[in-house]
Amino acid sequence: MAENPVIRKFGAASKSGAVAPSAEQLQTWYEAPAYTGPRPGQRYLTLDDVVQRTGAMLAVLFAAGALAWVAVPIASAGPLLLVSLFAGLGLGLYISFTMRANAALCLLYSAFEGVLLGTISKLFERAYPGIVVQALTGTVMVAAGMLFVYKIGAIRVTPRFTRVVVGAMIGLLGLMVANGIAYFFTPNGLGLRSGGSLAIVFSLVCIVVAAMNLVLDFDMVERAIRNGADQKFAWFASFGLMVTLIWLYLEILRLLGNLRSN
Repeated sequence: MAENPVIRKFGAASKSGAVAPSAEQLQTWYEAPAYTGPRPGQRYLTLDDVVQRTGAMLAVLFAAGALAWVAVPIASAGPLLLVSLFAGLGLGLYISFTMRANAALCLLYSAFEGVLLGTISKLFERAYPGIVVQALTGTVMVAAGMLFVYKIGAIRVTPRFTRVVVGAMIGLLGLMVANGIAYFFTPNGLGLRSGGSLAIVFSLVCIVVAAMNLVLDFDMVERAIRNGADQKFAWFASFGLMVTLIWLYLEILRLLGNLRSN
């Protein structure tokens, strides 16, 4: 008679020095109730949860952006830009590192970013009429295109793909920091944000990396739903999508501005 594989497994464990479960332990496991679903008060994450929360964050962002566009004079845009920039950056870093995302934090982040984007967009629109509509259209088209290629499986998120995208993001962040420091020593920094061919190429690279990061965001949402994450995770997933969309919009806005200035 063939030996039971369970008995063989526990026998091997005993011979190797590991402690095999006793008869009492096995009986306890056998009598334990089967898994019957989420705990009381818990609900699984769904795609609707992420869509609704992302929609709420977008609504707050557009409302704050429209208010900044209408109410903020160009002459006093500088201080508001700095306040909204550092407030949004600080709150975004807090959410990212603590992973504590809820309605209050995410909607407040959207409000800060809305003021920032509304003010920046107004400055760009004054310099290049019609550029904001073009940038918004480009952002929507890129996001929709990346969602399409992800859903049809044209781009698959593998560990290698994730490492490449994350590595590229870290590299770009390092270049941005170095460019900012270089402004203290030369008027144009490293030339990454000062117009010209180098600035155009840099913006194009940023747009590509931001688009690839959207794929990571889509995959994160899909995996969370598949693995039965709590519905509270929807706020963090929506926050991740918003960060990428905001970055994508700003890079497209910069690219169009650089193209028009040349």
